[in-house]
Amino acid sequence: MEIRIANQADRDDVRSIYLSAFPEGERNLISDLAVDLLTQRTTPVTLSLVAESGGDAVGHVAFSPVAFRNSEDVHGHILAPLAVEPTHQKTGIGSALVEDGIRKLSEMGTSIFFVYGDPKYYGRFGFSGDVAKPFKPPYDLQYPFGWQAITLDEALAKKCLGPISCVPALCNPKLW
Repeated sequence: MEIRIANQADRDDVRSIYLSAFPEGERNLISDLAVDLLTQRTTPVTLSLVAESGGDAVGHVAFSPVAFRNSEDVHGHILAPLAVEPTHQKTGIGSALVEDGIRKLSEMGTSIFFVYGDPKYYGRFGFSGDVAKPFKPPYDLQYPFGWQAITLDEALAKKCLGPISCVPALCNPKLW
């Protein structure tokens, strides 16, 4: 397996991964999000990664920037979405994508990461609901227990407590 930075030429493969990995009621919404994040220009950058196996794209993750109302010198990203082709799930591809993204963005100065997802899955990477509590997500959450964060610099993160805002692709209440 190889992980590389995704580009616009990966649009169809990325869409296909999400359409196959998510259930009927979510697949179109999430695949549209993944493609939108792949094509939108953001500052700081949205990191979009593809995992390939045998030359085929089998997994994808996006980390898009978040902004803090009361601090411009803290860099944060939100992990969303993440998917692996069903035939390649439970092989470590999803974990490798998450770990590689966090490593790359940490090297670029990101000090806090958010995710809205299954605490059992994301907890293995260090995401915690307790860390996320002081940060208000952009929309009311259908499943508040899924709001989690990791901070790499606790003192720096305390400078930006409060509401966060995200890129336009994530500004859809149906995603939250």
